[in-house]
Amino acid sequence: MIIGISILIICFLLLIGVSVPLSFGGVLVFLWLFGGHDVAGYLPSGHWKMNSVVLLAIPLFIMAGAIMEKGKIAGPLVNLAELFVGHIKGGLTAAAVVASAVFGAISGSGAATLTCIGGIMMPHLREAKYPQGMSAALIVAASPLGLLIPPSAAQILYAWVTQQSVLKCFLSTVVPGIILVTLLCIVNFFMLRKNQDIVLTDRPQHFLREWRKRSAIAMPAFLMPAIILGGIYGGIMTPTEAAGVAVLYAIPIGIYIYKGLTWRTLLLTLRQSGVTIGVVMAMIFMVLIVSRFLIFEDIPTLAKELVYSVSSNPIIILLMVNIVMILIGMLMDDISGLLLSAPLLLPIVTSVGMDPVHFAAVLGVNLGMANITPPTAPLLYLGARVTDTPVNTMLKPILMFIAFAWLPTLIITTYVPSVALWLPTLIFG
Repeated sequence: MIIGISILIICFLLLIGVSVPLSFGGVLVFLWLFGGHDVAGYLPSGHWKMNSVVLLAIPLFIMAGAIMEKGKIAGPLVNLAELFVGHIKGGLTAAAVVASAVFGAISGSGAATLTCIGGIMMPHLREAKYPQGMSAALIVAASPLGLLIPPSAAQILYAWVTQQSVLKCFLSTVVPGIILVTLLCIVNFFMLRKNQDIVLTDRPQHFLREWRKRSAIAMPAFLMPAIILGGIYGGIMTPTEAAGVAVLYAIPIGIYIYKGLTWRTLLLTLRQSGVTIGVVMAMIFMVLIVSRFLIFEDIPTLAKELVYSVSSNPIIILLMVNIVMILIGMLMDDISGLLLSAPLLLPIVTSVGMDPVHFAAVLGVNLGMANITPPTAPLLYLGARVTDTPVNTMLKPILMFIAFAWLPTLIITTYVPSVALWLPTLIFG
């Protein structure tokens, strides 16, 4: 009874707009006052789990993403892509999808990806007379790719919570990420095939000269993911060290090469990042305490018994798990949704034979899709502000991208284990 009331309190507080840390804090107060639980006894466990070197990667990646956004590091990549696809109908929007995947790989944040790529691409798309609602919806649909394309802050958290290999969790989402990028581009081309208003750019007369020029400008931006991913998978750096290198690399690139930053704006950016980091870490702490309570009360076992009382068919069980994860993701952001979902649902999926590394990919796709799914859809409303596009013009195209890109990716990732486990098995055996 107490557990059910606690869940209702969380849902109610989140729906009326209370922040995630305060929503979970409200539940802890309720459990202390009316549930007869010693909430203070859970505080040391939250503090102990927060004392982790792996967890340092989260604020560092947040900082790197903010510096990249303010330093205009993604701009040269978009200009280079425009050279190749600007003359193709739907090419610029496809370039926005690929740019979101590249930027999301480093920032690890859907919101940062959406803010940066949306701010860069929407003026180009308006100038080329792409339909505004559809273009903004596609950028929103592509923004959670940071959950899938490594290195991903969400996957670092998942590996930390479930005691899995960070590198294996990174690799599990690569193929689903590629599938999603491909499907988003295909749906994009299909939706624009009859549009006659789009203005296509002519390929430059001296294409090779222009290509060399733009490639030279974009090379420092290209080197950033190469250094980070090469360092991690080459065994040279841990994910935490790679996040630190990303920050140190982004600062001089943003100031001296792309000149989007100055030392003054860098200090402001670091201050803003500090606020974001503080909120995220407070949220992680609160969710960890609630998760500890759920585990202590053996809620995962009760959830498992509840699921098996409905059906023992693995296909049906995985379907129910996906629905629960989507509902959780619609109510809260990806990090808090992951921290709550992982310990609660992992025993259920492992009972039907799903590998924990496979579940990392399923969880990433679920939470990414939930963040853009109406009616809550936090990234959809952020995208409306960033792109200056009314939400009602984005609803139909975003549902198209969910139905024909995100949902097929989720189904394939859930029911075809090799999609998530192929690369981890190939590299680690």
